[in-house]
Amino acid sequence: MAGQGVLALLLLLARTVLPGGSTVVNSCSSAAEQLCDFTCDCSDCSDENQCGYLRGSAALGTPFTCDFEEGDCGWRDVSTSAYRWVRGRASLATWGTGPHSDHTVGTDLGWFMVTVSPRAKTTATAWLRSPVMREAAATCEIRAWYHLSGSGLNQTEQPVLRLAMVYRDEVVGLWQSPERGGEGWHQLVAYTGRITGQFQLIFSLTQPPACGVELALDDIIFRNCGLQEPRQQVCGKEESPCSQGSCLARHRFCDGTDDCGDGSDEDPKLCKSFLRCSFEQDLCNWKAEVGQPAWERNMSLNLGTAYSIPTRDHSNNSRAGFFLHVGSASAAGTSGPAQLSSPVFQATNSCSLVLYCYLHGSATTHLSISYVIKSTKYLVRERMGDLGSCWVRERVDFNVTDSFKVLIEGVAGGTGTVAIDDLILSPGCIQAQEKLLTTLPSRARAGPCAAQEVACDSGGCISAELACDFAATCADGSDEKRCGATTFEAGPGGWHDVSVGRLRWGVQRATEAADTVLTGAFLGLQAGEGQMVAAAKACTPLLGPSGPACTMEMSYHIHGGPQGFLAVSIADHTTGTTHLAWHMPAHGSTAGGHVRIPLGERTRPFQVELLGLVDLQDSASAAVDNVTFVQCHPDVVPPGAAELTCNFERGMCGWYQDQSSDFQWVRSTGQGQGSDHTTGSGYFLAADPSAPWSRGQRARLITYRQEPAAAPRCLSFWYRLAGPQIGTLNLKLWLEGAEETVLWTQRGTQGSVWHRGRATLPATGQRQYRVAFEALRDGFLGDVALDDLALTAGPCGAELSCSFEADACGLAASGQSTWLWQSSGTGTTAGPLADHTTGTAAGHYMVVSTGWGSLPAGRAAALTSQPYQPSAPAQCLAFWYQLSTGTPGSLGVFVEQSGMRRKVMGVSAMEGDAWHRGHVTVQPDGDWQAIFEAVGAGGDHGYIALDDLHVSDGACPEPASCDFERDMCGWSSPADPHLHGFAWGWKSGVPLAKYPGPEQDHTLGTRNGHYVHFDTSVLGPGGITARLESQHLPAAADSCLRFWYHMDIPEHLSSGELRVIVRSASGQRTVWSMAGHRSRGWRGGVVPVRSPSEFQIIFEITTQRWPMEGTVALDDIAYSAAGGCHSSPEVPVEEKSSSGFVAEVALSLLLAIIVLVLVAVGGWYLLKRQGLASGMPAESGPPQGFDNITFRDDKVIISPVPVEGDED
Repeated sequence: MAGQGVLALLLLLARTVLPGGSTVVNSCSSAAEQLCDFTCDCSDCSDENQCGYLRGSAALGTPFTCDFEEGDCGWRDVSTSAYRWVRGRASLATWGTGPHSDHTVGTDLGWFMVTVSPRAKTTATAWLRSPVMREAAATCEIRAWYHLSGSGLNQTEQPVLRLAMVYRDEVVGLWQSPERGGEGWHQLVAYTGRITGQFQLIFSLTQPPACGVELALDDIIFRNCGLQEPRQQVCGKEESPCSQGSCLARHRFCDGTDDCGDGSDEDPKLCKSFLRCSFEQDLCNWKAEVGQPAWERNMSLNLGTAYSIPTRDHSNNSRAGFFLHVGSASAAGTSGPAQLSSPVFQATNSCSLVLYCYLHGSATTHLSISYVIKSTKYLVRERMGDLGSCWVRERVDFNVTDSFKVLIEGVAGGTGTVAIDDLILSPGCIQAQEKLLTTLPSRARAGPCAAQEVACDSGGCISAELACDFAATCADGSDEKRCGATTFEAGPGGWHDVSVGRLRWGVQRATEAADTVLTGAFLGLQAGEGQMVAAAKACTPLLGPSGPACTMEMSYHIHGGPQGFLAVSIADHTTGTTHLAWHMPAHGSTAGGHVRIPLGERTRPFQVELLGLVDLQDSASAAVDNVTFVQCHPDVVPPGAAELTCNFERGMCGWYQDQSSDFQWVRSTGQGQGSDHTTGSGYFLAADPSAPWSRGQRARLITYRQEPAAAPRCLSFWYRLAGPQIGTLNLKLWLEGAEETVLWTQRGTQGSVWHRGRATLPATGQRQYRVAFEALRDGFLGDVALDDLALTAGPCGAELSCSFEADACGLAASGQSTWLWQSSGTGTTAGPLADHTTGTAAGHYMVVSTGWGSLPAGRAAALTSQPYQPSAPAQCLAFWYQLSTGTPGSLGVFVEQSGMRRKVMGVSAMEGDAWHRGHVTVQPDGDWQAIFEAVGAGGDHGYIALDDLHVSDGACPEPASCDFERDMCGWSSPADPHLHGFAWGWKSGVPLAKYPGPEQDHTLGTRNGHYVHFDTSVLGPGGITARLESQHLPAAADSCLRFWYHMDIPEHLSSGELRVIVRSASGQRTVWSMAGHRSRGWRGGVVPVRSPSEFQIIFEITTQRWPMEGTVALDDIAYSAAGGCHSSPEVPVEEKSSSGFVAEVALSLLLAIIVLVLVAVGGWYLLKRQGLASGMPAESGPPQGFDNITFRDDKVIISPVPVEGDED
């Protein structure tokens, strides 16, 4: 009864504050009873702020919403222990340990409420309380999103999230989380019922002992909660007015729900002729048939707080109110329904029954309403499935020509509960005076099938797990006949309506006058009897498992207003998540056709949900027909499944989308981020983490199951990682019966340029396998792209680029001490605290211990690459290394060709503990290998580490010098996410809408040339700086930095500048800066550089205000370590193409002639009017040799005044 204790403490917490609450500041001095009542009494709706919601969410476009972007909306933590709620946001630095993004905006910039606490040794609860709210309508719906993460999700005892309401000195549960829930964002839906006066809401999360689960809460939305405003309406022929003037359908008067909001539709005088049984005293004239299972009268106080149990009755909205529910005997294996019968009624055509039903906790829970004449049962209405934790109105009419009884039957399937309350009979239901013999049909006896089995139509039983698994198990195939695949000619075909509102799904037949492309029978929207205002929903039975190619096809039709829609979602009961798979808005017009909806590979059980919303009073309609499931059996292998070589021009080949996440790969031709690799105008796959409503952690592209491979093969591919904050691309191997293996990985921006990646797929013996590309949403600005996948025989050979994140890239260790592949977080030997690739403790590198115990003085440990093939007359081998302080020994780099070994570099000490870049130019005359040799020096401790090897064509440039044509030459943006900065991009001059920049580089002067760039519009809440850092450079007494920059920033949107910073162990100083402006072409910069110790050069864009719009680009960076800037004292001016130069010369000559003419005319006019003026003081002109560089001790400031040769 832990739940009862929780509710008691909730009441204690609420009683201390219910009269008060958060202060609501309103601009029109609304009365206190008008604050936080879901109705805008002030013109600016300021009376509905800080109410647990704000007047609206700009991001979501919904009223009465708290998205936590602007604050806590008045929610307060009232926890009584260290376990508590705080307002927070996701952190890329701790990606994977909590929510990776908020739900509102889907990035690390969005806010939510989150629980924080050290693991407790006892059960602990965190409480979050709303301000005081007032007057909720009967239709009031609360929606919110919660995110679960942490190792505790795998424990037997799960944490429980509850939403409760404090009302009339009572705590009433509205909702609680299911018993099993997977990681990710989940939606909760709760209904308050009609609430008069004040109430508060409380979220509570109860953690079992030592359970490391973190829960985040976001996007709390209140829908249809406000009472109808008094107004006079003209009512229709089937309507009657409420006292406050609005109209209500007559059949909703005296139905046990205060629909008018003022109680006038439930006036006792008006409803005195209705027979209502609330079960508060007894069963009235109804009779619960003896036997098991049976309807039992009880209250929530006695039944506990199990997931499927009603938390309150309907009559009083109270835990102490009575209702009928099917007893637990049904869960013990007994068969047949519980039966409740009425007295005998006279024949009638005006008798109706309203009741409130509760079906929750199981997809197989069932309720039926029938009438019985002389022991023959006639079904009138049935409900099946999980309707949620709420009471749902149901109404049936009886048009019977003989005396009859009403029969209500309930089956609590599995762990579910079925309950009923408030049975209301209309005045037309007249009890028969004479005693007539009307016997109930015999209760359905237990069939030949045991529990957890289903019967075949042809006889025999099969396991329930085999029904609706896309393979016929019964001899007649009847186990697959009622699973959702249907034309609806013979009935719903397994679809069942689970609507709770005023719309429902039902089988209809097309008429000649119907405006629809559907013919015959179909599933269409029709008026429902529920009291809520919600979309209609129908579900299939439990399905699965399904295979990767599984697709649902159907015909559809929709005609309606702009708010109308049709949608298909997939409820995965294994993870507790629901994903939207297809959505068709009405757009105020008519739409229809045939659609294929990928369902993908899913474990059992899952359900397909069909949702629809239209306004039937506006002659709107929506329907579906001809539903089929295609290639859904897990063993189905579609043609081409083994075709892993793919350029995506004609489809996906042997690859398919993982449909379990809403973050997905999209086959496209560009969408502004660049062209494909194959032809420059064809198709490729892209994953955009900023796509609307992408909230999943990963987008996966997966192969079908492949036959065992006897020999290794090489999978090559072209990829693109672009954008100022893009995440990770992985290539993984899923070997049958083994853990997944990362074969290749890359993280962070690599520029808007295609790169080639390769990975060796190992031999798999007798086991099948699959391969998957995985894009992670651990970055939110940019895109990931794939193209031209090719699978060839044999291993891949030497990796031209290796970050050591996946493995050692084939480098072989030899010698007395072994080079180890490790990360700082999991390593077994001393090494750098962070790798160079990711800048984190989770990143990997190669390291060798050089202490005397591991590598005695003079002994060597070698690391040898696989053979590199010559692809150019000269090749550049670049790598990053780190030597520990003290006596680390020495690192020698050798190149071996044709059995000859030549030392090309050696280092034995370095300043600090940073990563340093080394490079050597190799002129191969055949295959060659790189050898990294560590030699011990006899120190007590020490290490030498390597990371990020890269081989490229052409000679190596000088350190910190780059024309950016082949790569970025060691220039990079810092990987540390704690800096809240963004990365510079690398691209060509080809215009890209998503990544703007100059249309010509400086090196080549063409659109095919490359440069680095940054779009300043991303600066803002996510970070106010973007840095481009050089490798570490040795101390310099008289060095010079030359570079070319291009700015396109409107002055009125500029609040920042481009800086050159010199950073060393003693600090950093700005040596050059330029305010944001429009440079109208490439401009040159020259900066003297001096540093008494090792240093880095940093180009930084920074802003003081937000937003800042425009682009900055850099090209042709040249660093001279000696000689200073004296050989070129003036600032380089802009270079122009010949065509541009000719055009500007012609324009300049024309302007000069015009100016001379104007000067001559003006001079003649002045001489004529005034004569030659003498003795006038002359204005001081600019000095000869004007230069726009002003030198200071710590800074060089260049004003944006054009020098000779600049464009106008």
